[in-house]
Parts: sequence; C-alpha cells; structure tokens
Amino acid sequence: MIPEDRLEQITQRFQYLEAAMADGNADIAKLAKEYSALRPVVEQIAAWRQLRADLAEAEAMLSDPDMKELAEEEVLALKARLPEAEHALQLALLPKDEADARPAILEIRPGTGGDEAALFAGDLLRMYQRYAEASGWRFEFIEYQETELGGIKEVVARISGDNVFARLKYESGVHRVQRVPTTESGGRIHTSAATVAVLPEAEDVDIHIDANDLRIDTMRSSGAGGQHVNTTDSAVRITHIPTGLVVTSSEKSQHRNREIAMQVLKTRLYDLERQRLDSERSASRSAQVGSGDRSERIRTYNFPQGRMTDHRINLTLYKLEAVMGGDLDEVIDALIADGQARMLAEMGQ
Repeated sequence: MIPEDRLEQITQRFQYLEAAMADGNADIAKLAKEYSALRPVVEQIAAWRQLRADLAEAEAMLSDPDMKELAEEEVLALKARLPEAEHALQLALLPKDEADARPAILEIRPGTGGDEAALFAGDLLRMYQRYAEASGWRFEFIEYQETELGGIKEVVARISGDNVFARLKYESGVHRVQRVPTTESGGRIHTSAATVAVLPEAEDVDIHIDANDLRIDTMRSSGAGGQHVNTTDSAVRITHIPTGLVVTSSEKSQHRNREIAMQVLKTRLYDLERQRLDSERSASRSAQVGSGDRSERIRTYNFPQGRMTDHRINLTLYKLEAVMGGDLDEVIDALIADGQARMLAEMGQ
C-alpha cells in the first residue's frame, strides 16, 4: 500500500517550491532543480489520486438502479487501470540517483586477447558513438590511442546530453567477444575481452583536490598517430599522489589539457567515493545490476551465432549486427527495469 502521508509531504513540498519560485526571493536555480525533479512524481500522484476518486464515484453510483449497469462497467474499467497506475507511482517514488542527469566519462580498454581485444575495443567505441548519435548526445574524445592494426589501446571520452549517465551506467564491466579474427587462417573462434567504465562527471562541489597532492607533467603525445593524437609537447599527465590515479590528455592546447585532465581526475575520485558509499550501503553490492564492478563479466557478443547475451539479467538478443550498430535501447531498458524491480523488492521487505 502506498503511504498517503508520504504522498502529501511530496505534494506540499512541491507547492512550497512553486510559491517560493514565484516569490523570487530565493535561490531560483536551486529551487528549480528540485522542482523539476519533483514534478513528474507529483503528476503521477495526481493521476493515481484522480483514478481512485473516479473509482469511488463509480462505486457510489452502484446503489442507483438507473445507473447500476453503466457504473458496473465503469468500476471494472477503472479497477483494471489501477495496478498500472500504482506501479507507475511506485517507480516515481523510488530513490533517484543524483548523478543520473549528469554527463558521463566513458573509458574503454582492451583486456585479454592481444590485437583482437584491441580491435574489439574499437568496435565497442563505434557502438557507443552510434548510440550517442542516435540519442542526440554529444561525444567528445579526451584521450585516444590506436594500435597499428587500427584497434584501440585506450579511449576516454565525454558524453553529454539528456540522462546520459542514467542510460549508460549499466555498461561498466567486462565485455567479451567470440568470433573468428581476420588474422586467423584456420577459421577458429577466439575469445577476447575489453573493459568498459562509465563514470558520472563530477561537479566542482563534489570533490576538493589539494594542489599538494598532484604531480603534473608535460610530455610529447605517444601512440600510433591517428587523428586524435598530436606530436607536440602539450600533452599533460596528472598524478594524484594519495590514490595513485594517473590521467592524461592530449589535445593541442596545454592549458586545455590541464582543464580536461583535472575534470577526469575529479570524476574518477568522485566515482571512487560513490563506490565506497555503495559498498557501505549494501554488502551484496557485487550481485546487483549496475554495481560498477569493473572486473565483472557482464556481456558476451557471439558473432558466429549473431547473438548478444547480458549475463546479469539472462537476456539474449539475436540481432548482434544491430546492437553493434548502436541499437542498445532494448538491453538498456531491460537493465533499468531489472534495477527498478530490485529496488521495489528491497523497499517491500
């Protein structure tokens, strides 16, 4: 049963925000952020309440002989809609990840498998680029290193747009590929892997970094050339001494590289803090969808069978070509739904 007192608290808070924004004597930006977050919840509350009011009115009409037949049909129709409305409201009431609306930092690196793993990392990069393009998001490279065969040594990119982290946060983990490499003359299927990390971009208020904790080096960019790698001494490497985290950026401007590298460093430190808090909240975190465990094998792309399997939710899709072309909505929607179902189950315990 949905607690009415909680619904009333949310509604009253929304009304207060509305009045405070109209008054204009407060921090409008801060109020507007909370107002925008609460608005869809309040709309679901209103829809659910209206449905219950309509049902009560229809049930009251059952005592009128002239209206009874019509009322019975109305009651059946409204009762049929009630479970869906309640479920939608429960989803709206789930705790929100404050990072969901943020841009994301995408990191892709080859794992086991040598050259084939690097080529697969490149395939994953193109998959996410196409998904970002189809979603109307902006995709910007921060670090890009190619292999001589056209694979990827390392890619770090920033993706911005609507609900980027909310949609991509379940992509973190080990992605495995099974296929016959182009260099394989015997036609044998090889298995290789690449790791993907998706981090919510940090905001200035999230992380404070002491300048004494940093070592900043400038260097000549290295790699196989490629359009995203320059050959000047403008590349910047920042080492965060307390954690040992190292971030590089290889754009043409040394000043811009410092800015980019600091932003990526803040994002990685913010992600470490989020993981620490998640671990404290749940001892079984490694079993949860979207746990962010970089060592967890989450998905297999089997080219001979044309299938993609997400092991966390036992979802298999026989449309691998479309998936590699950026058609990820079906698997992402399924992962989000599974995550919501888990949260609802925990709230019901």
